[in-house]
Amino acid sequence: MQLSHAFTDAERDGLRAVLRTVRAHPYRDPVAFSAEVAELIDRAEVPPELVEVARRIRKDRETGSAYAHALRNCPLDDHIPLLDQDDPLADKYVKKTTFVAEAFLQLFGHLVGTPLLAYGTRFNGDFFIDVIAINRYRGKQTGFSDGELAFHNDRTAHPVRADFITLLGMRCPDADITYTGFVSGPSLLAMLSEQDQHTLRQPYFYTPFDVLSRDKNNALTISDNHPIFYDEHSVRYVDTHTTVTPDAPPEAKDALIALKNALVRAEKVRHRIRTGDLFTFANQEGLHSREHIEINDPERARTRWLLKTYGFRDRETADRYAGRWLAGVPGRVGD
Repeated sequence: MQLSHAFTDAERDGLRAVLRTVRAHPYRDPVAFSAEVAELIDRAEVPPELVEVARRIRKDRETGSAYAHALRNCPLDDHIPLLDQDDPLADKYVKKTTFVAEAFLQLFGHLVGTPLLAYGTRFNGDFFIDVIAINRYRGKQTGFSDGELAFHNDRTAHPVRADFITLLGMRCPDADITYTGFVSGPSLLAMLSEQDQHTLRQPYFYTPFDVLSRDKNNALTISDNHPIFYDEHSVRYVDTHTTVTPDAPPEAKDALIALKNALVRAEKVRHRIRTGDLFTFANQEGLHSREHIEINDPERARTRWLLKTYGFRDRETADRYAGRWLAGVPGRVGD
């Protein structure tokens, strides 16, 4: 897909120097970390080109002209450790002692106006999540496996879902080609009849919780019954997982088949996330996927590491969930 911006090396290095000045720890004190990064904006230390890029992205989202954007040559830490994939989170805590990447993601969230979201039962409630193959999830349908992923929303079965997802390429082997796909809600609706759209807006469907959520909380099995489309063109769906409820009328299954056909035909964008790329997209206004195009060394490809953040649409949306904040940390919710 077309890049929204590519930093020059000078722009990247200048921004990295600014981000290095942040002293708060993103995993031990995320509130202070967020506040300190916000102060960089208040002191006008953020490069104007990034401020302008964020403004354009906000406008695209507001007008619906684009729901996915990519930036290239973004600032990263000088040293990107190779993580132990038995427990990459614990290994990251030990090996990653600088936080330029986290500061850049936090800064981007502030600039586009999407407060960060975290889940208290996952990854110790961290706001910065490692998308990397974890050995115990090999071959399973989760973002933490080494396999492909069908089109889906993140956390589809959960009551609190991110409006936006942002991925930053930390380690993306050049010789192995993986694409992240995105299809918007409007593109899907354009391929569906009015009758199928109406049926897909009824609570005739449910979605099983993902394997990682079930591991962290065995009370999580399946979602409440839900529609697949809601609001104007938001979508809640995991291909090959979301299905009809036992008591749904026959037209629900027909509409689900129509959606699967639409998903094949609808216009999509694809982006190959390289090391230093930022890819950001709407989680509820579309579906995303992971597609292996050419894997020349499966063990090397398994080391692919993206740093991810979830974001609310805006501060007002985040504030609606304030009653769910855990330990007084804004944005950290319980399951």
